[in-house]
Amino acid sequence: MTATMGPGRDRARWTVFLCPVHEADGKHHNPSLGVRYDPAQGKTIVRCFARCDDKDVLDKVGLRVRDMWDRLPERNPNQPHQPHQRGQRRPQSRAQQEQQQRVSLVDKAIDYARLPIPSKPDLGEAIGPTQNVCTYVYRQPDGRIEGAVTRRSTPHELGDRKSFTQARWNGNDWEHTGFAPLPYRLPEVLDAVHSGREIYVCEGEKDVTRAFEAGQIATCNAMGTGSWTHEHAKWLHGAGRVIVVADRDRPGYLHAAKVAHTLHGHVGEVRVLQAAAGKDLSDHLDAGHGFEDLEMVPYLDRHYRQPQQQQRTRSR
Repeated sequence: MTATMGPGRDRARWTVFLCPVHEADGKHHNPSLGVRYDPAQGKTIVRCFARCDDKDVLDKVGLRVRDMWDRLPERNPNQPHQPHQRGQRRPQSRAQQEQQQRVSLVDKAIDYARLPIPSKPDLGEAIGPTQNVCTYVYRQPDGRIEGAVTRRSTPHELGDRKSFTQARWNGNDWEHTGFAPLPYRLPEVLDAVHSGREIYVCEGEKDVTRAFEAGQIATCNAMGTGSWTHEHAKWLHGAGRVIVVADRDRPGYLHAAKVAHTLHGHVGEVRVLQAAAGKDLSDHLDAGHGFEDLEMVPYLDRHYRQPQQQQRTRSR
């Protein structure tokens, strides 16, 4: 399926997010992924206004086309297909209910925090070559190298533009491709899970490094927002306390909600916090604040710190 609706056509009906296919690189973008619910069809519709394939978008967030429907129609191969009657509501699947609840929570948090729609700054023309700034090595549980993420910087007239590349270690050489979905600093994270230490999940490797320098255990996924999956989360299952540190912007809130959702019910306690000053954990620490000064993210922290059993009881 390929999106056919352009950004100028009835855009107000859509809730707009960053596209996980072409806007998950950690850079600033004008959000181009529209999401809306169509009660007439009994389904949730996703459309990338930049024309990314719908299926590619769903694959990135761990969903299938069939998950968009409240209930798939029952078809008798001996009878012609009967179209869904207009206005008839189908019961939502559990996956759909959870997805809509997560989107609703993030929308409320964004509105409460009055976060602006992100835009890509105009830095002018490039005035120098791209240079590698830092390389972050990802390891298997036993310490073997799995891959690496390299942070790069390109000087422009009005500032530096950052970018990231991935490489996988095949045992003999580096291949310029993605690698297994392992959390950053995995051996240390597993030690923390087993010993009961609290673990911070940040949005990028720079913040993880700052956390370790301050004596904390932290992790993240490669390639920033939109790339966290259940495969990353499974390594943290059984942890006593996980603190998700959200970047103070729309993509950061969306990313934090996704991380918290994959951990909810699988760890002792989940908290969703944010910097008291600046955008991220590094800004927070640079401003002289400590980890105890991190602030609650509205709606998200309250929701995910409650045990799932308690939430089910309250919803009855």
